Amino acid sequence: MIPFRISLLAAACASTFIASPLYAAEKDVSAEKNKIERITVYGRQNQVVMDSGLATKSNMSLMETPAAVVIVDKELIEAQGITSLQDVLNNISGVIQAGNNYGIGDNIVVRGLGANYTFDGMYGGAGLGNTFNPTRSLTNIESVEVLKGPATGLYGMGSAGGVINLIEKKPQFESRHELTTEIGQWDSYSLAFDSTAGITDKLAYRVVGKSAQSDGYRGLGSDRDEIYGSLKYLVTDSQDVMFSVAYINDALAVDSIGDPIRIYNEASTGKPAEEATWEDLVNDPNGLGLQLTDEQRKQLADSLASGDGVTPFDLNGQGLISPLSKDNQGEELRFKLTHNIYFTDNLFLNQQLQYRDYTSGFTRQTGAYNYVYWNRKGVVNANPRAPLVEDGVLYPFAARRQEYRKVDADESSMQYFADLRYDFQIDGINNEILVNANYEDRDIDFQRYSIYDADKTINDKDGNQIYQGQLSYIYDIRNPNWDHGNFEDYDPLLTSNYKKSVSAWGVGIQHVGYFGEYFTSRIGVAFNEIKQTYQHLGVDERYRASAAAPTPEEDSKDKGITYNLGVTYRPFENMSVFINHSKGRTAYSILGAIKASDQEREDSESVSNDLGFRYKAFDDQLLASLVVFESARTNIAYTNPEYRDNPDAPGIPQFLYDGEEKTKGVELDVNAQLDDQWMVNINGLYQDARDQDDELKKGIPFVTASAWVTHTNDWFNLSNPMNISLGAQYVDKRTAGSSSFGIPYGYVPAYTIMNAAFSYKAEAWKVQLNVNNLLNKDYYSKAMFLGGTPGEERNVKLTLNYAL
Repeated sequence: MIPFRISLLAAACASTFIASPLYAAEKDVSAEKNKIERITVYGRQNQVVMDSGLATKSNMSLMETPAAVVIVDKELIEAQGITSLQDVLNNISGVIQAGNNYGIGDNIVVRGLGANYTFDGMYGGAGLGNTFNPTRSLTNIESVEVLKGPATGLYGMGSAGGVINLIEKKPQFESRHELTTEIGQWDSYSLAFDSTAGITDKLAYRVVGKSAQSDGYRGLGSDRDEIYGSLKYLVTDSQDVMFSVAYINDALAVDSIGDPIRIYNEASTGKPAEEATWEDLVNDPNGLGLQLTDEQRKQLADSLASGDGVTPFDLNGQGLISPLSKDNQGEELRFKLTHNIYFTDNLFLNQQLQYRDYTSGFTRQTGAYNYVYWNRKGVVNANPRAPLVEDGVLYPFAARRQEYRKVDADESSMQYFADLRYDFQIDGINNEILVNANYEDRDIDFQRYSIYDADKTINDKDGNQIYQGQLSYIYDIRNPNWDHGNFEDYDPLLTSNYKKSVSAWGVGIQHVGYFGEYFTSRIGVAFNEIKQTYQHLGVDERYRASAAAPTPEEDSKDKGITYNLGVTYRPFENMSVFINHSKGRTAYSILGAIKASDQEREDSESVSNDLGFRYKAFDDQLLASLVVFESARTNIAYTNPEYRDNPDAPGIPQFLYDGEEKTKGVELDVNAQLDDQWMVNINGLYQDARDQDDELKKGIPFVTASAWVTHTNDWFNLSNPMNISLGAQYVDKRTAGSSSFGIPYGYVPAYTIMNAAFSYKAEAWKVQLNVNNLLNKDYYSKAMFLGGTPGEERNVKLTLNYAL
């Protein structure tokens, strides 16, 4: 990436110090050009964002919008000094990092359900589980909006939780050029530039770029280069065209385990780990499991500590990250063409065409299980789910059943949207009719290889062993003995190999009615069709001996109606109440196989019900919302309980397909900017998220809350005001256990952390210092599968910005 960084620096200098005099004459924008800006997608009112087009695709006051929408604007993003999408989550109720994501990319859930990512409404990736997923930065982002609940009719093939929409920076005719550099702990640094100006009175450009590197906390480093370019051309006073391109190349370390939970099953002894003695750790009475000596049982009991079998084991910042693991190398390329035209003052058309390609490759661990004690299905410590003993030596902190996965994936997509809006009035009632059409095609190529330790064996049909894993056991998770060399040195098996195509199209119509000052209604209906084609390309013959036959190459197609129904009642100017009911559709298995038995299966549907209250005050400088919601995703696969209890019984299907994930709760969001001195963001959430087995969803807390307050004042007798900010975040405990691994009640503890920021601006210069985890509290930032990712210790970041 070094040549790219050299060119990035050169472009930054050129755009900042050459472009200004070249385009200085373009600063005076005529009134006609200002008229063109009316067709931007989203509007703003005063300091607090009061308008959004996310829910209805028209600039609509949030006080009138019958849907749950939350916005994080540029001022709050800058005040917090945040640079990634995951950092934005603290400012939005109901949005959190998903559990079990193995540390790969932006696996974010809304109300405990999957989310779609869009850039100005166009596809920017989806929740693809723990397989491959980019990490989105805020380098080219003005603001972030979240629509909670389905919106399939407006945004195509969608996820059940909602839409996370990132508003990108656009070309401006008024010249502005910025250079920004950041330095922080763990050898973190970056250089960025942002340049925009008018080239002629009809053509404007914008170029944004950034190069960033960090060794990262716990060695979880990152290396990212990105550049964005866009041109906007005013065809006439009522028509414009914009072409944009984005290129991102990054490498991000993957921590798929974090601090693991030791597998001690309390139900097997009847005592928590800190109370169990060696006499409680009895051998299997029938001699079926691992038989330990009395001395070994004493050694095993001495290794037990409070929290074993329930909470992660503290590895003191080390982490189980093998040299065989490789960073997630991601490369993304996007081209987008946007066309806006007012045929009349009342008839408007927006068209967007986008091509996106994302490639990803990484090697990660998926298993490293420290078995201590477990009576599983009536057998105590049955191999390989047992403490490790080799040559008569017990290793109580050993990790076994290891697997490493190497993934190569490529997802390319083409997407087209057309939105035609007509505004009219009948009997004093203002109306909007939106007719929309969309088409999307995604092609996914996917290969996965796996290597294992000796606990993985494969026998042929005659019972002869044809494969055994070659990885060494980890004898002590506190001081791991790692294998070295290359992934290919350990006899990898090709375990997944396919091509997948998912295409969807839809048409819809939406009516928004403004009934005086009191009522606003929204009725939207859409028809969507989703087609999936899956082609299995063959796996390792040895792996096939242990698995089912390759998936038949079957196609599936599903179609149906989606809708949004909502009404807002505004009894007072400063208060409104809304209700909303919506149904959406999404492909039930974007990455999974399509089996012949699934042919008549309907795609997943998502349903959301909302009752919301909004309040504004202080001359529209404060906006608060409270929403009571219930959301669900239906028609999803789950293990048949009868099969789980008796897997050998004939005629019992392994899976059923009428499962439902559901979440219900209450959300609070408050944004305010008062007297040019106070900026406040407060949000809170209570939710009960359940999976298809009606168990708590892994990694989803009951309660989250955060606050950020910025005060501007003439501190320390400086010539200009200074901003001082303080923030706090609380996250309730999150489930991280698994019944099938003997720790059904495993969890990641609740935490509260505090952050602070100080910024000062003088003429063209701005300097900002961010201090994160102010009190240096130990906590887990993510809930993993049978573990948790340690959150960063106290750290500081200094940002210097020069703008002209």
